[in-house]
Amino acid sequence: MLDQHLDIDIAPFIDHSLLNPCATQQYVGQWCQEADRFGFASVCIYPSYVRFAREILQGKRPKVCTVIGFPTGSTTSATKLYEAQEAVENGAEELDVVINLSWLKMGKTNEVHRELAEICEETNVTVKAIIETNLLSVEEKRIATEICIDSGVQFVKTCTGWNGGAKVEDVRLLKEFARGQVGIKASGGIRSFEDAIQLIDAGASRLGTSYSIQVLKSREKEEEDEAENQPS
Repeated sequence: MLDQHLDIDIAPFIDHSLLNPCATQQYVGQWCQEADRFGFASVCIYPSYVRFAREILQGKRPKVCTVIGFPTGSTTSATKLYEAQEAVENGAEELDVVINLSWLKMGKTNEVHRELAEICEETNVTVKAIIETNLLSVEEKRIATEICIDSGVQFVKTCTGWNGGAKVEDVRLLKEFARGQVGIKASGGIRSFEDAIQLIDAGASRLGTSYSIQVLKSREKEEEDEAENQPS
């Protein structure tokens, strides 16, 4: 399967993510430089480093992405909105927002919708709603996706990575539920070119990983292996 996809440039699919809570400014700077060098879609970092990342990436292709309500989604709506607005003021162009999973489980769909819709309306940037697929039933994934679409987000994102990684079957489900109305971001556990291609084939239009360069290097290895296997 892989040899049929080696011509795909997957760098523009990737949010080069650095969400280790111990990551220092030095690493954030390195991630920004790598995002620019390899042509990744964005660098995804914590809100406290948004302004710093914006200074490095000003005028460059990669966008500055940050996380809101991360990793649990359980802060108040007012706190999430403030966090989102401050991030945009500091230079964030994309927001990965964790939904309130407790509300979803309790059937408080209006509250989940209101929270996301307010962030979308007040910030006017690309919003990716993290629904944490590994903690949801199939029906809850459907409901969450429909809420996200109605609220105005641009992407439904599988996972934070703190409760397991993205699964191909979940990406397929989200694509089916989304009906082309929003993009699908797969995140968590993506460490190779094969992982990336499987998720893209399933319907992902964005990938979140901290192993971005390793993914690109594994593609180079696949290309080398294919060349060696060609008849002389």
